[in-house]
Amino acid sequence: MKLSLSPPPFEGAPVVVLIAGLGGSGSYWLPQFAALEKEYQVVCYDQRGTGNNPDTLPEGYSLAQMADELAQALTDAGILRYTVVGHALGALVGLQLAIDKPDAVSALVCINGWLTLNAHTRRCFDVRERLLHSGGAQAWVEAQPLFLYPADWMAARAPRLEAEEALALAHFQGKTNLLRRLSALKKADFRRHTARIRCPVHIVCSADDMLVPAVCSSELQAAIPHSHSVVMRQGGHACNVTEPDTFNTLLLNGLASLLHSPEPVL
Repeated sequence: MKLSLSPPPFEGAPVVVLIAGLGGSGSYWLPQFAALEKEYQVVCYDQRGTGNNPDTLPEGYSLAQMADELAQALTDAGILRYTVVGHALGALVGLQLAIDKPDAVSALVCINGWLTLNAHTRRCFDVRERLLHSGGAQAWVEAQPLFLYPADWMAARAPRLEAEEALALAHFQGKTNLLRRLSALKKADFRRHTARIRCPVHIVCSADDMLVPAVCSSELQAAIPHSHSVVMRQGGHACNVTEPDTFNTLLLNGLASLLHSPEPVL
């Protein structure tokens, strides 16, 4: 699997691995690159079956496979220790990595993630899945901003949304791949496994997320004793895109705190 690595800003710079959500594109993190690259070697990637890593995902594709694929690619690149920053599905992959590869993951940032799928989030994905079946990629792509962005932010950026839709259609990952990734997302349940997470965890959520309610992050924090959280007042599900200045400050402060905190005593 192909990875994109920024040059380390100095010798021995810590590595930060960025994992996007269901869309799978490494370019999702574009608003964070400049801020992070000053202090970290940044790794991003298009997830298997998307963008620069085209493939047909196998039936029964799972979070464990997603995590293992990334861990192997990082090992192949000579990266053996890293901090993970994951958004939504990417946060779940981060949790899986922290459980499966505890010696590799030094810290974890979960953005609008969850322990197990919230009833509201499940309803949203069920509706989106029906849209995909009835209206194809066009319907899926046109509906996506409604779940990602605040209404006023969208209303002020109609040309941008049109351009995003065109790009998303041109690079659509395919119905089969999307459904298999969505199935893996729906099945994820970390309620019995969080005690195995040894690294420090920073949790970020947005109070106005219309896809993943902020209570999901509260539940995640309660389940991971050595974690702390911060709530953005606004920004929607894609808060790192809509409020990048606020988000980047929270992310940089969170990373600094995580990487200078002692290992939890278990």
